[in-house]
Parts: sequence; C-alpha cells; structure tokens
Amino acid sequence: MEAGTPQYAVQMKQICKYFGSFCALDHVDLNVRKGTIHALLGENGAGKSTLMNILYGFYRADEGEILLNGEPVEVKNPSVAIKHGIGMVHQHFMLVENFTVTQNIMLGAETTKGFDVLDLESVKAQIRELSERYGLYVDPDAKIQDVSVGMQQRVEILKALYRGVDILILDEPTAVLTPQEIEELIEIMHRLVGDGKTVIIITHKLREIKQSSDYCTIIRRGHYVDTVSVAEESEEDLATKMVGREVTLHIEKKPATPGDVVFSIEDLTVRDNRGIEKLRGLSLNVHKGEILGIAGIDGNGQKELVEAITCLTRCDGGRIVINGAEIQNTTTRNVLDHGICTIHEDRHKRGLVLSFSVAENMVIENYRKPPFSKGIVLNFPKIQENAQKLIGEFDVRPADCARTEARALSGGNQQKVIIAREVTNDPDLLIAVQPTRGLDVGAIEFVHKSLVEQRDHGKAVLLISLELDEVMDLSDRINVLYNGRIVGEMDAAGADEKEIGLLMAGGGNQT
Repeated sequence: MEAGTPQYAVQMKQICKYFGSFCALDHVDLNVRKGTIHALLGENGAGKSTLMNILYGFYRADEGEILLNGEPVEVKNPSVAIKHGIGMVHQHFMLVENFTVTQNIMLGAETTKGFDVLDLESVKAQIRELSERYGLYVDPDAKIQDVSVGMQQRVEILKALYRGVDILILDEPTAVLTPQEIEELIEIMHRLVGDGKTVIIITHKLREIKQSSDYCTIIRRGHYVDTVSVAEESEEDLATKMVGREVTLHIEKKPATPGDVVFSIEDLTVRDNRGIEKLRGLSLNVHKGEILGIAGIDGNGQKELVEAITCLTRCDGGRIVINGAEIQNTTTRNVLDHGICTIHEDRHKRGLVLSFSVAENMVIENYRKPPFSKGIVLNFPKIQENAQKLIGEFDVRPADCARTEARALSGGNQQKVIIAREVTNDPDLLIAVQPTRGLDVGAIEFVHKSLVEQRDHGKAVLLISLELDEVMDLSDRINVLYNGRIVGEMDAAGADEKEIGLLMAGGGNQT
C-alpha cells in the first residue's frame, strides 16, 4: 500500500436491502478508517441501524459487498462478525438482569477449569484488567438489576472487548445516559481508539458527534448523502445535510403567560418495592400556559414521580390534584379521564402495545369513545382514518404503516406514534418524560414545537428530561430534583447551568 493511502477497517460498497417492496438501503457506501471514531448520522428510519445490522450479521444485504481490512468477507450471522473482530452494543441492552456483571460478560464465552467448573476468578481478573485499561469501571459481582444504565452500557462494551473486538458499533449510545455519563463514554471511546480500536457510533446528537467523532457519514431515507471530516463541519451544516433543509437547533418561543394552577403535588411520599423511600415530601405545581421542567440526574425519583401521578404505583402520603380533584391511588383510567396524558420514557413497556398496529396504538386510550367505537363495536374505518391523518401530521415513517405492527417501526418512529396520540388527546396536563429520546434533530424540532404549542394553547406541561439543555431551553420554570425532593426552583430565563448542575449533584443552596 502506498504511503498516505488511508487504511480502512470497514468498507461497505453499494449495499442494498429490501423489506418486501420497501427499499431500506439503496446502494449505500461506508468507508471507516482504522483507529477512528466514525459517526453514522441520519433521520429516524433513514437506514443507519439496518446498515450496521448488516455489518454485524443480523441481516443479509440483497446487493453489495463488505470488506474488513481490505479483504472481502461474508458476514452470515453475528458469530461470524465476532470472529472477525466486530462487536455491537445495541440501543436496548441484551443483558440478563438477575445475572452478575461477570456472568453477563462471560455468557456464551465461558472460561472453565477442571471438571467443566466455571473459572470466575480468571474472568474477574480479565474484567479488572480491561476496566483499568479503558476506564470502564464496574463491580464484577453486582447484579445487572441493581446497577445504573450507564454501568449496564459499560458491561455491554466490556462484553465485546472480552471477546476480542477490534471494531465496536455503538447504537444510540447516549440515549439514556446522564450528562456526566456521556462525558465518560466519550473519554472511553477515545481510549479505545488510542489502543488501536475502531468505533462506529449511530447517533442523532450533533454536539456529541462534534465532541467525539473524526468522520461522519450521512444517510437520508436509505440513500448515501456524504462523508465529512467532523472538524470541518458545524452542527448546523450536519443538521442540514441530515434533514435536507435548514433546522432550528434552538427552541424559539415567546414568553409564557401562565394562568391558574392546574396541577399540584403536596408532600408526596413514595416507596419502591423494596420499601426504600424514593420521594420524600415532594411538592410542586404547574400553571396553565407554562412548561415546568424537572432537572435531575437519573435515579433521583423521576420514575417514581411519574408512576405516582399516573397511578402505576401507590403513594404512602401526600396529595396529587388536577383541576381541584385528588387522583392519587386511583386508576390509570381515572387519570386519563381527568385530562392527564403522558409521554412515557419507556416506549416499549409503557407507551405501546408492540403487537398492535400503529392505527390501534393511536387510539389505545380513546377506543371506547366515538367516533372510534359504536357501542361495543370498534369503528375500524375511523380508526384507520385517524391513523393516516396523524401519520401525515407527525411524519411517521413509512407513510403506509397504519396497519403495520408497532414493533416493526424504528425507535424514533415509535416515539412519534406516542407523541402524536398524546398531544392530540387535548390534555389539561401533558407529562413529557424524555420526549425526544432517540429522535433526530428534525423530529426533536417538531416535538419541541408541539410542546410549546400545547403551552401556547393554555395547557400545562410537565417536562421531565435528563437532557439539561432541553430542560433549560424548553422550560419556563425549572425545579431541580435530588434524592426524592425538589431542592431548587428558578425561572428558566435567568437559570445558570452550573448552579443547576450543582443542585442536581446535591450541592448548592438547597431550598
């Protein structure tokens, strides 16, 4: 090879993939240089995950070829990919919750000693060595169900490294991480590259691409757009190339004109299933025509707060009031009937019935009401008509997905289905929990505009997000949540990021 000629860890040439008559990838190229962090950028449903699933052997390309280190290979399945040094960490982790960290890392690649006895100590020693080398600090003896999302991700990365990967694919790696965990992950990626590894990340987050990546390939609706040096592109340039139009990266909204209090919580106490107090006398209120943002590090009571409001868990004390009516410890149906709609964080567990069609999911909270039912009989033409209307308005893809099972949509498009349903239910209070998780910048822009429109129509909006930038940009008031209590309150217009960050960590002048 001539001096100066790039050495490629991965080359994917003219890749095509069809699902029935739908063309997910249309002659897409990808060239990833060795020892770099290469971002794969595109809108929801653009084909990014499909392309990486082909590289990892989950799918077979209908056309095209794959070269690893310049040599053509046929990646028939994930086992072949692993043998060729490819590992993949999926957006939804593939871990056994009641297994320990060590058991998960060695699962399927067990080390044994005499009489087929597992050599756990040898594996733990390897885990400690890998952890030290790459800054992937974990507790080898902890059970997955007891550790944070950030540690679970480290376990997935360690699982790949334990198998000797040279090429690591990370699918939406920062979607559920705190700002601190994101910084740690970027440092880990740089350590991996410094050790000769190659990292491919699928992401929508432009700031993180700028912070982490060397190169970026943009895909739009299954077509290759461009490959660029990240250092030479602005966030705005990347967004325009991804979406095909100029995108507003910062929220544009007029000052709020709050009205009466619509929703209030007084002295709320909630325990988890282990009897540990997770909310400790929490109080807050939300007015008509405002967005109240809750800022906090994950695990400080956000989950319990949402579940208490929606009656998915019981309260040990306190009141939850909507339009003067107490709703705590009632039913989810009663919550809906009182005008509270929720965009849940976990779209698979709380937001959708994955085996139902998109059209059915669109009316899952209103199917008993006209025009979607006639007595006890569902009015399927109206259900279908409603779905087609919302699919168009909210740009759910593909456009003919009304009869498609929700599980067949990309994560971002699943989120659009949920948002479309909740926003159009005309709520008095809209609770938005991580509403832009896994969405591209074009979709984020749409979601933010939708929430602001709800506010401007006089609705109360409660925003709970781990994205501090999102909370600060979108909110009119901010409450900081720490250890189950509201420890600070401020107007968003004059909020200081460092002050909020200090309160989130348990410091500062707590109220």
